[in-house]
Amino acid sequence: MSHSFFNIEQHRVRAAAASSVVIGEVRYAPLKSLWLLGMAAAALIGGYATFSLAGLALFLVSTAVVLLFGHSLGSHRKLIHNSYQCPKWLEYLLVYLGVQVGLAGPLGLLRQHELRDYAQRLPDCHEYLRHGRSAWVDAWWQLNCELHLADEPNIHIEARIADDRFYRFLERTWMLQQLPVAVLLFCWGGWSFVFFGTCARVTAGVFGHWLIGYFAHNHGEMHYEVQGAAVQGHNIRLTSLLTMGECWHNNHHAFPGSARLGLHAGEWDPGWWVLCMMRCTGLAWDFTLPSDLPSRPELMRIEPYGGQERCGSVLPATW
Repeated sequence: MSHSFFNIEQHRVRAAAASSVVIGEVRYAPLKSLWLLGMAAAALIGGYATFSLAGLALFLVSTAVVLLFGHSLGSHRKLIHNSYQCPKWLEYLLVYLGVQVGLAGPLGLLRQHELRDYAQRLPDCHEYLRHGRSAWVDAWWQLNCELHLADEPNIHIEARIADDRFYRFLERTWMLQQLPVAVLLFCWGGWSFVFFGTCARVTAGVFGHWLIGYFAHNHGEMHYEVQGAAVQGHNIRLTSLLTMGECWHNNHHAFPGSARLGLHAGEWDPGWWVLCMMRCTGLAWDFTLPSDLPSRPELMRIEPYGGQERCGSVLPATW
C-alpha cells in the first residue's frame, strides 16, 4: 500500500491515503468545552465581583508573557518547529509557560499542529481542519468539539520529545498546572488576582488562539501561495503585537520552519525581537531562516500587481 507523508522539517505524519483527513465526524468534547466555559464564567463573574486596576494590569502582563515566551517562543517556534536552539532548562521553562496558555499539553498540542499542517497542504481536508465553516460554526467546533477521522493518520513524535519525562508529566497534568500559579496569585493579591491572572488569562489565550486561527486561514494579505494546498495562510497585519508575531501566517505557511515570522518591511515580530536579544546573551543560537529551508517547487510568490513567480526558498527582498 502506498503511503502519504508530510512534514517539511521532520516527516512526522504518516497516512494510508490523502483522503484520510477528509472523512470524519465532529463530536462534542465535554472536558474541552467545560474547561473553557468554566474559565470564562469564572473570569466574567469573579472578575466583575473583584475588579481592580491591579487585577486588570496583571491580566494584561501575564497574558502577554505566556503568549510571547510560552506559546510563540516555547510551544510553536521551539517545541513544534525546533527553529532555534537554547539550553534545555530554558526550553523547559518556555514550554511550561506555553502550557499556561491553557490550550493543551505539549504532546497534544504538537499532535494537533502536525495533523493540521499535514491536512492543510493536501488538495482537500475536513472543514474542521481548515476552518472551512462560518465563524459561528467554527467557534463551536474548535472550542467545544473534537474531530474524529474515519482513518486517523499516524503521527510520529521523535523520541527526544515523546520520551521526555518532563513533557510527559506536563501532558498528564496540563490543566492542573494552573493551580500552582493560582495559589501564588491568591497569596499575592487575593481572589481578584486569581480571576484576572488565571481565569481571564486562559480564556483570552484559548479564545484568541481560535480567533486568529480562523482569520489567518480565511482572510488577510498574502505574499505567497502554496499550489495544490487545501488551505492558504493569510497575514493579519493589525494584530502583530497582540499575537507576538504569530499573525504572519501566510509567511509561516510558506516557510514553516523559520524562526522569524515577520519577513517583510513593516511586519513587526516581537517573538523574533526577543530571539535576537537571547542570541546576544548566548541563550539562543542556530536559528533556522527561510534561506536554510529546502526549496519547495509548489511555493509561488504573489506579485504586488498580479501574477506569480516560483520562489522556492528565496528570501524576500527586504532581508
